[in-house]
Amino acid sequence: MQDSSPKPPRPPLPRIEDFPVHVTDNVRFADMDRQGHVNNAVYPTYFETGRVERIYDPDNGFQVEGCTTVLARIEIDFLKELRWPGTVEIGTAIAEIRRSSYVFSQAIFSDGACAARARSAMVLIDRATRKARPLPPELVERLNRILLKA
Repeated sequence: MQDSSPKPPRPPLPRIEDFPVHVTDNVRFADMDRQGHVNNAVYPTYFETGRVERIYDPDNGFQVEGCTTVLARIEIDFLKELRWPGTVEIGTAIAEIRRSSYVFSQAIFSDGACAARARSAMVLIDRATRKARPLPPELVERLNRILLKA
């Protein structure tokens, strides 16, 4: 029996302008699979490029003394094939700020079209205890600077 309940509407596709942080990455020949497009296992690497660029930014990064940040969850919607050769532009923003974690909203664009979108939950943990720590106010301030525009 098929489920006849109404499906929630899909969110609109993001635009690169929705993201305050933009970085580019190359589509490598090694990224391709047997079907001739970028393998789905490579998309998380592109998203990582966008996150790490901001997390470790020397002026506005998200590092906290005595702590590290770990990826706790990633959700990816694959929307369009990517092919070699080429480049991708990764848009990055903060979607949510929680007590000891924050969530990135990101999208990959190729030739102006959104090829994938993702949400990644990052947890701040104490290096010594390996337990989650509350986000300090100065980190919350930096996170607020790159909130998702849409």
